[in-house]
Amino acid sequence: MKKAEMIEALATATGLTKADTEKVFNATFDLFKSELEKDNEVSVSGFGKFKISERAARTGRNPATGETMEIKASKSVAFKVGKELKDKLN
Repeated sequence: MKKAEMIEALATATGLTKADTEKVFNATFDLFKSELEKDNEVSVSGFGKFKISERAARTGRNPATGETMEIKASKSVAFKVGKELKDKLN
């Protein structure tokens, strides 16, 4: 499901206009991004938890040439599914 489809479904479910629904949708994800940038977890009860996962610097190989190369440390977002959602999926 794409963003536009989500907004349309949410607008139908809530009775809000698509414009208002899009504002709420964007504000929600802007809040998620803002909190994750501060290294805070974002937990949605019954759905799951988003948190920052840190990867250490390491040595890797270029698959095309076999040459060794340094891979910089990086951060990524990890998601852990909540029990309620996990139970619905299984």
